[in-house]
Amino acid sequence: MVIRLMTEAISMCDRVIVLSKRPCNVKKIYNIEFENKSTPINNRKESNFSMYYDQIWKEIDYEL
Repeated sequence: MVIRLMTEAISMCDRVIVLSKRPCNVKKIYNIEFENKSTPINNRKESNFSMYYDQIWKEIDYEL
């Protein structure tokens, strides 16, 4: 479920905020920037998509 929500957030949003465990704090804010921001499907094909995915996954991996 986390993976699905994370890919949707990266492909559809301008910003992704990673939160810590309880009590919740903001761990990191990612400003999502694509060269040709058009549709979520096209955004997933962008070269930066995998970079964002890897960085965010590493950030939340410690929390799982």
